[in-house]
Amino acid sequence: MTRINKYLAECGVCSRREADKLIEQKRVTVNGEKAVSGMQVCDLDCVEVNGKKVKAVSEKVVLAYYKPVGITCTEKDRHAEKTIVEAINYPARLTYAGRLDKESEGLILMTNDGELIQCMMKGANRHEKEYLVKVDKEITKEFLMEMSKGVYLKELDETTRPCKIQQIGKFTFKIVLTQGLNRQIRRMCACFGYGVKSLTRIRVMNIELAGLKYGAYRELSTEELSKLYQLCGMGKYRK
Repeated sequence: MTRINKYLAECGVCSRREADKLIEQKRVTVNGEKAVSGMQVCDLDCVEVNGKKVKAVSEKVVLAYYKPVGITCTEKDRHAEKTIVEAINYPARLTYAGRLDKESEGLILMTNDGELIQCMMKGANRHEKEYLVKVDKEITKEFLMEMSKGVYLKELDETTRPCKIQQIGKFTFKIVLTQGLNRQIRRMCACFGYGVKSLTRIRVMNIELAGLKYGAYRELSTEELSKLYQLCGMGKYRK
């Protein structure tokens, strides 16, 4: 027997946290009855999400996807021009591990391994994500120094963690974050009077965007997967 949120994660539906939200919203049923948080299920039970039966994952899939600007990171949204699921159009059901806002582009990992998503999205694990950012006015040493120390974001009532930052050009810098607050980089820049003109995620942990075409995806190599699972503390990668 397995807790319902873990079961949904293992089936590749979403992370455990997102599963809890689905259960709260009464969108999950078990044998025709509304699921409740903490209930136990097994493979003999009929588990459905939004009326669609959930099936166990037969083989793990992890993709690196270059999300274009304009694509919304959501599985279903009638207000979105195009969702990430529609854009990829992959034959198996996949979920994103970490969002990018609609105006941003770059690397997103897509997978049907809910436990991998759970590990990657847990803020306490401090997994690195690297971004290339272009701003609307010339970068100063003071700006870089203050950004690297951590910035208090009034809208979120939270101070960002200290981070690595490196100037690349007059208006461009690279930044490595170990957390994923909502529109974090844009909010950080705004605190110092800078507007973001373009934002591209170029690395997630050991996986890099380099070589991937805009709007395309690729399957990760066995070597990449082994290192990724190791960094997540999940032991040896197995299909």
